[in-house]
Amino acid sequence: MQPPRSSRPLDAEDWALVEAARAVIDAATDAGPEEDGVHTVGAAVRAEDGRIFVGVNLYHFTGGPCAELVALATARAGGARTLTTIVAVGNHGRGPLAPCGRDRQVLADYHPGIRVIVPTEAGPLSVLIPELLPLAYQRSAPPGETAAPGEAPSRDA
Repeated sequence: MQPPRSSRPLDAEDWALVEAARAVIDAATDAGPEEDGVHTVGAAVRAEDGRIFVGVNLYHFTGGPCAELVALATARAGGARTLTTIVAVGNHGRGPLAPCGRDRQVLADYHPGIRVIVPTEAGPLSVLIPELLPLAYQRSAPPGETAAPGEAPSRDA
């Protein structure tokens, strides 16, 4: 399989992001090796200004939030608006993980220019989110709402 056109090898900043995600899940995991747990994936996202925000997943059979979504919310709560790169890492040394379909859609909707670190046979690569979600659903604003690219619709005043 050919890597996406936008793929590139990780640079030092990307590896630092992987390390931040690994560190947060190593500190927060509640599962031993070969065990299921509530917190098994960590994520880290880098803001345009270089700050790094982290999060961990909250597994629940009803579909609790993935680590990537928690990291996005943490970044927003910390004042970050433009995000450049995100990665999820599994506990117990599983390394970078590709985002699920829901996370890909959220990233495409709210951060259409973000790069995502994904595992490949040749090692982790950084890829632009549109290439991870080809022929993506394009959300349009309902009547009476407006939405700029990368933003959630908001009510007109």
